[in-house]
Amino acid sequence: MTIVSMSISEVFDFALKSYYAGKQAEAEQLCLKILSADPDSAATLNLLAVIHASLGRNDAALACYERALALQPNFIQALSNRGVMLKTMRRHEEALESFDRALALQPDQVEILNNRAGVLQELGRYQEALAGYDRVLALRPDHPEALNNRGVTLQARGGHSDALTSYNAALASRPDFVEALVNRGIAHYELKRFEDALADYDRAIALRPDNADALCNRGNALNKLGYREAALTSYSAALNLQPHHVEALYNRGIVLHKLQCFDQALASYDGALALRPDHAAALAGRGATLHDQRRFDEALASFDDAIALSPDCAEAMVNRGVTLHELGRFDEALKSFERALVSEPDNVEALTNRGVVLHDLARYDEALAEQEHAMSVRPGDAAVLNNRGVTLRKLRRLEEALASHDLALASRPNYAEALANRGTTLYDLKRFDEALASYDQAIALRPDYADAHFFKGLSSLVTGDFERGWIEYQWRGKAPAARITGRAFPRPLWLGQDGIADKTILLHSEQGFGDSIQFCRYVPLVAARGARVVLEVEEPLCGLMTSVAGATRVIARGGPLPEFDFHCPLPSLPLAFGTRLETIPSDAAYLDVPRQARDYWNARLGPQRAPRIGLAWAGNAKHVRDRERSIRLLDLVPLFDIEASFVSLQKEVRAGDAETLAKCKMLQLHQELGDFSDTAALISQLDLVISVDTSVAHLAGALGKPVWILLTYAPDWRWLLDRDDSPWYPGARLFRQGQSREWSSVTMQVRDALHRFTTNAR
Repeated sequence: MTIVSMSISEVFDFALKSYYAGKQAEAEQLCLKILSADPDSAATLNLLAVIHASLGRNDAALACYERALALQPNFIQALSNRGVMLKTMRRHEEALESFDRALALQPDQVEILNNRAGVLQELGRYQEALAGYDRVLALRPDHPEALNNRGVTLQARGGHSDALTSYNAALASRPDFVEALVNRGIAHYELKRFEDALADYDRAIALRPDNADALCNRGNALNKLGYREAALTSYSAALNLQPHHVEALYNRGIVLHKLQCFDQALASYDGALALRPDHAAALAGRGATLHDQRRFDEALASFDDAIALSPDCAEAMVNRGVTLHELGRFDEALKSFERALVSEPDNVEALTNRGVVLHDLARYDEALAEQEHAMSVRPGDAAVLNNRGVTLRKLRRLEEALASHDLALASRPNYAEALANRGTTLYDLKRFDEALASYDQAIALRPDYADAHFFKGLSSLVTGDFERGWIEYQWRGKAPAARITGRAFPRPLWLGQDGIADKTILLHSEQGFGDSIQFCRYVPLVAARGARVVLEVEEPLCGLMTSVAGATRVIARGGPLPEFDFHCPLPSLPLAFGTRLETIPSDAAYLDVPRQARDYWNARLGPQRAPRIGLAWAGNAKHVRDRERSIRLLDLVPLFDIEASFVSLQKEVRAGDAETLAKCKMLQLHQELGDFSDTAALISQLDLVISVDTSVAHLAGALGKPVWILLTYAPDWRWLLDRDDSPWYPGARLFRQGQSREWSSVTMQVRDALHRFTTNAR
């Protein structure tokens, strides 16, 4: 047998071939064999360092580079490889020093120049990085890596269009450059060219099916295009390849949230956070999901964690503000939005939501300013235009509001909320057929859209279509716009379909005092069917309601409930009895006051020398339509020239009316009025009540007293249209605003009528 002896150079060549063949273990053993014979072989130490680096042994690799350079300080390849190793270890300044040493020896080495620019890029020194890439490209214009890296740097500075040019050049040089395809897809995505982004990701995946980053980014593009299920599939494919892919877990959480798979979304966010606890965006997304599960305290904690990690995270601050708004903590919500705007002055979501809070605080001019700012940033944004329309409606700029909703719908034709809000504006313009059509369009898009059904019910009722109106009005319990606090009852809802003879039924209040007074007229009809009626009303009404015929028992809302077989909200009784205009039970007064109380208030008013006129000019300040239906006492001052004894029926006097009230010749008894029994007894001793649309008007009507009611141009549904009487209260006379929507003309109509009334009463 012949023994073949190999020289060190031959062993080195063999080791090099083994490395390039992917046989790292074999290459490593050969390097160690060489070094045992020649410990000062710098080339072998350099190769061994490369092998260590490929196996993730960074410290061992770095030690080998240091030994090689100690032996051969001007070893350019070792200096270059050492710089790459230090860059990988994020020891950027040392990497730069290593590259600079190499470039001092060979200034035009393009790979070293490219890698050095990469370090500057990672350090955020973008201008220097770009200069480095430009130097590479001056030496080799078609260098694909430099062109790609230059695009990445441009994108980091927000120059997505310029980055596209660089990526295009890289791909022209190397059409199968997967990284450049993925990066170009990102640039297209940032420019909102989602179809182009998707095409790039698909090309990258076709070239490299195991590219988890491309699959994750593909999911993002599909999500933006509205293909949620396809996006989930793409994220799942990425996670099958890399189960610990943080961004795929995070982005999957976003899509699951949008699909309202909240528990799965939370699990995905939690998976991302288990891998990267400092992922602020995942914490913000988790908070948004908890918010939609109405787990508000947990949501706030998640937002706070996100902000602690990333104080400038506008998304977390905006969503935190939305949650605080939901909790009714308006001042804190405003501060959260303002903090987001310090970070991003043109953040549309912060501007829009701040506008919503200001709107809810009735600071409409400020709300409009925020919405106008948001619109200037994003002119065609349908949500911004819709919110702007809602605020313009509150400012009674109705034609502008309608135009804003129309613009929102031009931008997003299937925008159900804008259709519903457009309908409410058309209601205020008394264009009811158009309002109903708008609601129908919203319902066609979202059959379970409770607000649209509720608003449709109001439009139907005000136009006298009770058959359809009561059915749609029943949606109010699910409609946020109705502001009704939901209640769960252990017994079934009665709407007239079940026999109730010998059964106990709970008839309960639901909305304001006026509604309870208006609809308690149905109690005798329920009792006539053989039921035992338990009437639950707000505590200030309890004493008064004991006079309602047919009520076995009257209890205060909020207290313990007795046993009962059925329940029905008072405003649902017209539906239960199939009420139509001609069948409204309104033959007689249905509330009464004990004689002792009448006598007391008659004496309290003193000898009657002129007609006694009760005045109520403002209702509940928290009512959704208070700004429209309440008036200033100053608006009624022209009445005081008439010879009459005026009595204030206001239980609470607003600050703006106090000065006027002090100057008026009007008896003020508000401090003596306890509950509605006192107010009813006082009204019973008056000749006439003049009131805006508030509970006092209902009370006077239910007592059978003459009552004149001052109404807005587009009134509440119960007052119907184009008539001066009310089928609900035979003693009522209605005074309506004209198209100008001002109160002065109404006051003058009332003044003329009151002059005739007092003259006839003498």
